[in-house]
Amino acid sequence: MSKRRTQGMLRLMASGEPVEVTSPMASVKTLARLAFIAQQFGYEYADVRTGGYNNSSLVMLIVPDPSPQARARAAQNWAQYPNAGDGVSLPPLVPDAVELLKARINFDLTGRSAEKRMLYGAIGTTVGAVVVALRSGGDGLLWGGLFWALLMGILAVGFVVTRRRNATFAARLQAAGFVQVTDETGRLRYLPPGGQLPGHGNPFAQQQPQY
Repeated sequence: MSKRRTQGMLRLMASGEPVEVTSPMASVKTLARLAFIAQQFGYEYADVRTGGYNNSSLVMLIVPDPSPQARARAAQNWAQYPNAGDGVSLPPLVPDAVELLKARINFDLTGRSAEKRMLYGAIGTTVGAVVVALRSGGDGLLWGGLFWALLMGILAVGFVVTRRRNATFAARLQAAGFVQVTDETGRLRYLPPGGQLPGHGNPFAQQQPQY
């Protein structure tokens, strides 16, 4: 979590508008730490997506938290850390809170939607292999079958690993009191008690200040 990136995030937060924060190295750990800092000054983690060239970056959306608790926490922290805007004079990180944010971000990235994409990938691979094999004939049937078996094996391993990771993240969030909700697109999310989904449909649909 660099000083420059923290400074930029806090500067954009001063507008009181939703803010997008980018991690060029696709680091969930970095985004979780930035989200924790944002929470100390009146903002809340809202969502995350992949972006950039070849989806090599992560883009996190944070939004103002209007709850009285968040307002009081922000006022207290600004009073205690008046120079926080320098990106260094900040409240100390709380490891358990950062870990919960990591679990939320990871689940949002590789939740049920990722499992569905793998199933669709398996179907597409099967159809493609059948078409290639029928067009090639002879040895093409053999090589097509071997190629299909290899890809299906890779997809199966990825599916199992992803499902186990999702179950781990979900169990951690549920144990901390997070509530399972489904957004308008059918996507499964976990929100803190009393939390609400940001906006309607795709929270990234409107252009946000980015850093």
